[in-house]
This record gives sequence, C-alpha cells and structure tokens, in this order.
Amino acid sequence: MAPSLSKVSSGVSGLVDSHNQSPISLEGSNFIVNGQVFLSDVPDNITVTPSTYGYSNEKSISSTFGSFVGFDAVESNSRHVVPIGKLKNIRFMSIFRFKVWWTTHWIGSNGRDLENETQMVILDKSDSGRPYILLLPLLEGPFRASLQPGTDDNVDICVESGSTKVTSARFRSVLYVHVGEDPFNLVKEAMKVIRVHLGTFKLLEEKTPPGIVDKFGWCTWDAFYLTVNPQGVWEGVKGLVDGGCPPGLVLIDDGWQSISHDEDPITKEGMNCAVAGEQMPCRLLKFQENYKFRDYVSPRTLVNGAPNKGMCAFIKDLKEEFNTVDFVYVWHALCGYWGGLRPNVPGLPETKVIRPELSPGLKKTMEDLAVDKIVNTGIGLVPPEIVDQLYEGIHSHLENVGIDGVKVDVIHLLEMLCENYGGRVDLAKAYYRALTDSVRKHFKGNGVIASMEHCNDFMFLGTEAICLGRVGDDFWCTDPSGDPNGTFWLQGCHMVHCAYNSLWMGNFIHPDWDMFQSTHPCAEFHAASRAISGGPIYVSDTVGKHNFPLLKRLVLPDGSILRCEYYALPTRDCLFDDPLHDDKTMLKIWNLNKYTGVIGAFNCQGGGWCRETRRNQCASQFSHMVTAKTNPKDIEWKSGKNPISIEGVQVFALYLSQSKKLLLSKPAENIEISLEPFNFELITVSPVTVLAGKSVHFAPIGLVNMLNAGGAIQSLAFDDFERSVQIGVKGTGEMRVFASEKPSACKIDGKDVGFEYEDHMIIFQVPWSSPSGLSTTEYLF
Repeated sequence: MAPSLSKVSSGVSGLVDSHNQSPISLEGSNFIVNGQVFLSDVPDNITVTPSTYGYSNEKSISSTFGSFVGFDAVESNSRHVVPIGKLKNIRFMSIFRFKVWWTTHWIGSNGRDLENETQMVILDKSDSGRPYILLLPLLEGPFRASLQPGTDDNVDICVESGSTKVTSARFRSVLYVHVGEDPFNLVKEAMKVIRVHLGTFKLLEEKTPPGIVDKFGWCTWDAFYLTVNPQGVWEGVKGLVDGGCPPGLVLIDDGWQSISHDEDPITKEGMNCAVAGEQMPCRLLKFQENYKFRDYVSPRTLVNGAPNKGMCAFIKDLKEEFNTVDFVYVWHALCGYWGGLRPNVPGLPETKVIRPELSPGLKKTMEDLAVDKIVNTGIGLVPPEIVDQLYEGIHSHLENVGIDGVKVDVIHLLEMLCENYGGRVDLAKAYYRALTDSVRKHFKGNGVIASMEHCNDFMFLGTEAICLGRVGDDFWCTDPSGDPNGTFWLQGCHMVHCAYNSLWMGNFIHPDWDMFQSTHPCAEFHAASRAISGGPIYVSDTVGKHNFPLLKRLVLPDGSILRCEYYALPTRDCLFDDPLHDDKTMLKIWNLNKYTGVIGAFNCQGGGWCRETRRNQCASQFSHMVTAKTNPKDIEWKSGKNPISIEGVQVFALYLSQSKKLLLSKPAENIEISLEPFNFELITVSPVTVLAGKSVHFAPIGLVNMLNAGGAIQSLAFDDFERSVQIGVKGTGEMRVFASEKPSACKIDGKDVGFEYEDHMIIFQVPWSSPSGLSTTEYLF
C-alpha cells in the first residue's frame, strides 16, 4: 500500500483525504482513464495503488486523484528494467537527461520515441474524453526511478539503487500517475501529492527565493574563467556602475579556491590552470581562498580594527565602494571542487578518492568533458557520516569574510560514487541534509543557486530549503565542439531547455535561466527571454565590453530589475511540439506581471538533440522564418500567488515591443507573428477597463523602453468620481497606456506633464525618482 499521508502536517494547500475511486484503473492488461486506454499490454507483475490523497479545487466539487504504480520482480537486484505497458499513437511531451547534469524537452507518440533517463512524461488529452496524463518516476526506499524506451513500443521503468549491495524485488510506488484537464495544474497538483507522499522536499510555494532574484548581477565566469582576481572583479563592477547599470549581485565563479593536482606538493596551489577544463582533475586543498584573494591588501584606512587583507577586506571594500552591491556569492562544487577534496591534507576532513561509475542510462547521455575528466581522475569524497565538516568548513569561512551565498555546482555526481555508501538515495540524503543544514546556518536558508542538478534525486531530496536553481544547460558563447553555427543554434537550445524544464523544476526551485553576454550576436534574443523569465538577470560580460543600450532595457539605475510575478512557461499549444527542429513551431512563453500578462515569441529552429549521434547538433535545414499565432488566452491568467482576474474582460490591448505597435484583441482572437531565425517579439497583454460613466476604454502598457514593459506597473487605481486613473510606476523612460480618448491632463507625482496622444496611446517620459524609483502617474479625462 502507498504510505498513509497526514494532511495536518503537510502544510500543502489543496490536498484532501481521499477514499474515492481513482479515475485510473488497470483493467485486464490495459491502463484506462475515463474509459480510454493509455497503456496497453500491461504485464501481470505490474501493481496499482490508488493515492490516499487527491487535489481539491475550492471552486469545484470534483477532485482529482492519482495512483501509484509498482511491480514484482522474479529476483532481488540493484537495477530493474520493467515494461509497464505499450504507448501507441498518443502524443507526449517529456523531460529527459541529455547530459549527466542537464535535462531538456522531448516529444513523440509511441513508446519507442521516449529517451533514456526520462524524468517526466505528459500524455496529451484527446477529443474523446482522455484527460492529460502525467507519468512521474519517483523514489522508493533506497531506489530511484526513470522512464525509457522498451521493445515494441513498451514504456520501461528503470529502477536502480546505484549499489550492488542494495537490492530488492518488490516495489509499490516507483511511478505516480495523475490526470487532469489543465496541463499546468496537472503537474502542480501531482507535486503536492508527492510532497506529502515522500516528505523529503518542500514546494517552491512554501519557500522564499533569495533577494538576488530582484537584482541585476554580474558573474565572473565568461569574463575571466579561472583567472578571476580582485582587481579584475573591481574593474568589472566599476565598469558597469560607470555605464549606468550597477549590479546588485556579484557572483565570483570558479577560480577563487585553493586547489591542486594530486602530484603537486600540498604546499603548492595549482592555479596555473587558465583554460576551462584543465581545473577539473584538481582537488580542494584548503577551505580558504587562494593566494590571489588572500594577498589582497585594502588601500583604505583601518576602522575599528577591521582586517585590511584577504577576501574579507576585499568584500568589505567592494560593498563600501559600490553601494548597490547587496550580495556577493561565490562558486563551489557539491563535493568541494570538481575533483572533490585532496586526501591526507591537514585541516581537511577525511577523504577517499572514488572512481565514478556511470549507469547504463548515463552512458547513453551526450559525451561531456566534465564527465570524462572526473571519471579519469576520480572524486575525493568525504564520507557521508562526516560530510557536515565539508560544508561547515567552506561556509563558515565564507560567512566570516562577508559572502552572502553560494552557487553550488556539479551537483548530480553522487549517483556515480555510491556503491559502498548505501546507494544513490542514501548518499544523496546525507549530502543534501548536510548542505541544507549549513545553508540554513550560514546563508539564511536560501542563499544558494543550484546548478548541474537536473535529476529527480535532487528535486525530491535536495530542495527542502534550496529554492533557486538553474533550469538550462550553460550559456555557450560558441559551440565547444567547434561548429561555427553553434554561436546561433545553441542559443535556441538554451531557451527551450529553460522554458520546458521549468514546467517540472519550477515546482521545487525558482527557475534561473543563467547568465549571458550582452555583446554576443544573440544577446538581444537572450535578454528578451531573461526579461520575462521571472528569475534573476545576470551577465558574464568581459570587463569593459558591454552593450549598455541593451542592458538598460533590463536594469534600473538602482541595480534592480522589473521581474515578473511568476516564472515563464511554454504556452499550452506548443507543449507537445518541437520548437528546435520541426520546421514550423515557434517557442512561445508566457508570464504575469502585477497587472498585465506577457507573451514571448522566439524562433529557435536550427539545432538540438539528435537521437542517432547522441548529442546536440546543428539542423540548419530548419533555420528559416517561422510564423505563429497567439492571443490573450495563451497566458494562464489564474497562475501564481497573485493571479489576474480577466472575468468579463472583452478586449485586451497588445503592445508589441519590437515592432512598437498597439493592437486590440478579443480574448480568443489571434494575431500572427513571423520571425526570422533567432529573432523574437515580446507582447505586453493588458486587460481593457471601461471607465464608469465616461465610455473611455483604458489599459496600462508600461515603460516601453524596458523589455518587460508591464513590469514597471506597481499599482493601478480607477477613480470614477474624479474621472481619472492612477498608475504607480517603477523605473524611468517612455510610459505608454492605451486610451480610447485623449485625456484632458496628465500628471507625474501631482505635477502636470506634457504628453503625446497618437494611435490611441498616451505617451510621456517618466524621470527617475530617487531613491526608490517609484512615481505616481495620473490620467484625467
């Protein structure tokens, strides 16, 4: 039986005790929902257990329930691959691991179309009554599950412990099946059930992301790689401040730690590694910073005995000189460094070098330099029973020198090291518990960016406190494999990774779409996606090389950003299509601001995953103009903590940022967009309100000089008696609203202001209002 669930202790809204019949049944050899077969030829050893919890919508009497799927095996083993039924001619979308560290979107219609290491599958609904169906592989005891293609269109479930010493033959909840009429709610509802079923993680809605999500940031990685140093960081921040785009976050990436090769004397730091990749065989030598930061001497006068040397002095000087810098984060790997810790070094915990072993599923992922290096040199692993010493050593020092948080990288490594440590689940539990405890102690519980973490082990075990994480592979300036076209098609891949992965990961962590460079040929393409992603916005520009006109469309003068209220997701009409290489699909994503919605359209066609070569590669034959349709209903208006009511709204104002034009649209009335490869359009969608007694139609648009124009609108009030509209605005630049009539006057902070009225838009300039950047604009009719 599935475990008994306690509603009282869960803290998860919407869950109800259920003794009702699940709509999912196993009849004969068919899995059926609403009388519709979705998996056929189900083997006799498959078991089904209805969930003891369903999901209740307050506005509806009906509730949705799911079922757990398990199996009985003939022999006890550490790894089982078992067919659960045949999938035939039902469209699906899925998330699978194309690299050890990273997942992406994949579609198909049959069992044979699935990829290995699939983390989630959604089957499309049908006109004949089949709802959307979620297939979600889970953890059960010391085992972890994924889906993969079987023979003759079977869907196989792969259940593995990662250790030949950890075996079982009986499973009852390795897969959860949930059904629903809304694909977005489907995933959210299911995760609430699993949150209580496993009891090992917390949902994003239960946590508060760190303050960096509302700040513009600069990361040192592409600027310096491993040569990062205090002077360079200082010059980088100064250049952005002088250019009018002050960062609120500085992320010091790989290159600050004290590392060495095994063959080096332990008194020698191996920082002669200047080329990315050369550092991966190195191991951590000490918890403190390397000589580059250790030797920093403050030019400032000592006050109250403050240290004038080292990382502490540098961070203090940086924050005092550049007062917008509220957060300084640094990078470290989950195991300390790429190669873990160096054994037998005084001051470091006990360490043993373990040679990683790739599972059969991981061997089918894309070849990866990091994996090759790590497998060749092994990982200096701290035993799980004392791993708290690793994080206490790193984090206590960082907190003492003024660091505010950490980017924890190379996360999904433990499954390759777990043979003698109780298997992948137990080893992960020990590491993630120690990491969580340390982050709570030193970085307010949420001062983390998780990276290289795309696997269900981490999502289900590592997110009790961590609530911000990367949702896409790295931003690649160029193709590391040498394809010159990769400068372009890899950027489309990045968009697709982030958009579709967020459908899964956004339930656990706030999606972070990664850095980019403002001088890259596709910089505007990236900037547009970051502007409406709902996550942090940070760049990795080389010192002194910036596209400030573009950055100023993202960053306000105080270093803050106009962040959406939710996180960006694909529109439902492209969930089951391929925006990378099907010759026709445009990636469309949506998000919500406080009073407006936004749709982003991106032509990403031109390259992606190739099943035959097992890698991402160019598909230039698909890289041409794509045309798509969109309308206000592409936005899921009821989403998030602050949904926007569109009940009774008959008309929407649509402002297209690239073509700078306004369109009026009924809720389901399509507009057509055509885009050349790696071009985009952002559409601010604003419900039109009719002023009482005046027949004036009005809709706010926002600051159109900003990529997320509608994000500038902080408040909206209609005064029917005074025949006016007040809008609170954050930022500076060109403010536009739609109005069916010309106003008699406009005001900013109570003072009359000149305005233009053209194409049914009221236009005027909003100055920056120090220190908050907030202004009150008023329109009188």
